[in-house]
Amino acid sequence: MRRIMVYFRRALKKSFDNIRNEQLKNNLLQAVPFWIGSVITGFFAVMYAKIFAWGENLLHFILNWHDWMIFIIAPIGFVLSWWLVKEFAPNAKGSGIPQVMAAVELANPKEHRKIRSLLSLKIIVFKILSSVVLVIGGGAVGREGPTIQIAGSIFRKVNEYLPDWWPKISKKNMIMTGAAAGLAAAFNTPLGGIVFAVEELSKTHINYFKTALFTAVIIAGLTAQTLAGSYLYLGYPKTNDVSLMVMFPIILVAGVAGILASQLSVIMLRINHWKKRKLKTDRSNILFLIGCALIIACISFFISREILGSGKEIMERILFTQDKHEAWYVPVLRMFGPALSFTSGGAGGIFAPALTAGASIGSVISGIIHLTPNETNVVVLGGMVAFLTGITRAPFTSAIIVLEMTDRHSLIFHLMLAGMISSIFSILVSRHSLYDVLKGNFLSELRNEVKS
Repeated sequence: MRRIMVYFRRALKKSFDNIRNEQLKNNLLQAVPFWIGSVITGFFAVMYAKIFAWGENLLHFILNWHDWMIFIIAPIGFVLSWWLVKEFAPNAKGSGIPQVMAAVELANPKEHRKIRSLLSLKIIVFKILSSVVLVIGGGAVGREGPTIQIAGSIFRKVNEYLPDWWPKISKKNMIMTGAAAGLAAAFNTPLGGIVFAVEELSKTHINYFKTALFTAVIIAGLTAQTLAGSYLYLGYPKTNDVSLMVMFPIILVAGVAGILASQLSVIMLRINHWKKRKLKTDRSNILFLIGCALIIACISFFISREILGSGKEIMERILFTQDKHEAWYVPVLRMFGPALSFTSGGAGGIFAPALTAGASIGSVISGIIHLTPNETNVVVLGGMVAFLTGITRAPFTSAIIVLEMTDRHSLIFHLMLAGMISSIFSILVSRHSLYDVLKGNFLSELRNEVKS
């Protein structure tokens, strides 16, 4: 085996040396790390998705067996998820997107060493473990934000392992490209990954890394499709024969969703701030987590299980069955659950829960104003874009993600309208997005550690 590897390496080197164009050689060497990172990212994204889905299925299996088990597994899940992060990888908590945003800002000669606490192999391991434990315990979290931090960690590690003679690659470009590849692989939305990198992460002109960005997104997406098959995150909802008058319900839903999403962000930030001031000991944190878990357990047992998990099954039911109109309290549950889960201190994303909250708002309002099934689908998709925009303040990313996960290209103007309206209304509640504030918190903590 060793002889084969030596022979292969020599043959590859000989072929590479035959290239006369030095600029082409340099470009190839710079491209290889992005290709390697993309393949690894695609593999991890698919494996993580399967493990996360197994966790959600295990939760439903347990509850279908005995629904009172939620009172046992919820406290255990919340506390264990928090403990894994606290003991082994403190910066693996939450979504992971603010950590990637902070890492991009730290990618400069003076501060680049601080990035390893945000993006590392340890982060990958405990991000996956903590989020899966939390979702088994009934936490209303998703896997998409964590996939982005995992991908950023993979790309940073690939860059770190390059030998000294290798052409230098910008750490910032490497991390941003990794994040885009992670989102593309998580949702199977290549355009969404590219727009996310430009809209959320990049303060650099895209011309400096557009080739690496495009190829990384393509390779990560193709790797994920090879392993998981060609799929849409949600499928093909029926939206034909809808008049332009549907724009008015979309505006209404987008405004409501934008305000509620921004308010949810404010509430989660206030909970985090309160925890930091009041919960100084492990005992107080554990009591808080048990309290949150029991609240979710009570709601699940006595009212509805809709509060549990990422909520993907809710979106699928609304869009693809005749049961299109949720009860009035479902949007409240789909905001209440993530508020308690996201602030628990464990790992878990807000992307899928935000999409579910937006879908449930669109579903309720569509039922109130008696829209047709196809009109309801359009309004629900608009609500998904609007709520995600209210959380991220990235309307184009939100619109493109929902567009690609449903393959409804004819709705591009409807979805962009929803994102625009939501971004306007969400500012009325708070000027800054959830991710921006959390990014600032991570940067402050890391810089204060160095000073102390």
